Amino acid sequence: MSKIRVAVLFGGASSEHDISLKSAAFVIENIPKDKYEVTCIGITKKGRWLYYPGGVASIPNGEWERDPDCASAILSPDPIHRGIVTTENGAATVKKIDVVFPVLHGRNGEDGTIQGLLEMARIPYVGCGVLASAACMDKAATHTILDYNGIRTAKWRKVLEHEMNHLTEKAREIAQELGYPLFVKPANAGSSIGVSRAENEQELIDGIKAAFEHDEKVIIEEEIIGRELEIAVFGYDAPFASFVGEIESCKQFYDFDAKYNLPDSKLSIPANIPMETNREMQAIAVKAYKAMGCKGLSRVDFFLSNKGEIILNEINTMPGFTSISMYPKLMQHLGMEPQYLLDKLIEQAIDNNDRAV
Repeated sequence: MSKIRVAVLFGGASSEHDISLKSAAFVIENIPKDKYEVTCIGITKKGRWLYYPGGVASIPNGEWERDPDCASAILSPDPIHRGIVTTENGAATVKKIDVVFPVLHGRNGEDGTIQGLLEMARIPYVGCGVLASAACMDKAATHTILDYNGIRTAKWRKVLEHEMNHLTEKAREIAQELGYPLFVKPANAGSSIGVSRAENEQELIDGIKAAFEHDEKVIIEEEIIGRELEIAVFGYDAPFASFVGEIESCKQFYDFDAKYNLPDSKLSIPANIPMETNREMQAIAVKAYKAMGCKGLSRVDFFLSNKGEIILNEINTMPGFTSISMYPKLMQHLGMEPQYLLDKLIEQAIDNNDRAV
């Protein structure tokens, strides 16, 4: 029996490019090789697509781009190809693909763009569809949908780029409504890229300006004092949630450095919370997953306030997949080892596509 041909996409024109490389290396290393034939397609920070035939060890550090055997690659939107078109030695070749695992974080990968291209190509892919990916990526859209479905989030406001002309007045208006301290976030960015904490008007204005370097829309949220908790959700028609995991950040808030560069942040699985709270949070995670239209996998992040309130923070449709990432660790706690988890993610992506045809 021939192996299933899976293309792993990694890198991307995103501020989370480097994290994608680390996630992809973990995914490639753990995909069962007796069942799947892996094709590696890397996307540079400038957006160039390359077929990469080399070893996994060169992916996390970015050395893969300099491999002399890399070839220009195009994911054809024409369903007749159902694969990657590579140009090698002046000749074009189609590498047929059965399913794609887009291990891409942030913009140009986790926001519905790649998913739309794969829909056009009629190639099955792991993870959420176009609408869910876009809506979960856009924090303002996430807030709006969850608010409508009665799922509590932090109190929030948004700022659009054209409002920069009267930013001081806007900042005062928001601060009067929400109170300090405040968190400032680009609406479309992940891994805490561009996020800052403001304790006064000048810090709020500076934070908004900095966030606009990453997106044309910025959201401001009230500060929630409490614990940061996360849940992994898996599945299509009958999704289920993992136990709750807890992040103990080594910094004041869990920013990019605390997640990926500093060794002192700790993960606790399961979190030390009452079972009743765990079950309630699991139910909210699944409800939010369904409300946003997610499928395949997502990581749902919460705050548990000092008053015992459960507040949903965000939903990541392609969560980190490194050896220290919460999603695979939470699923491993349920008995789904990385090889089994990846097999099931790919398997259900193919099954879901077959049903949709």
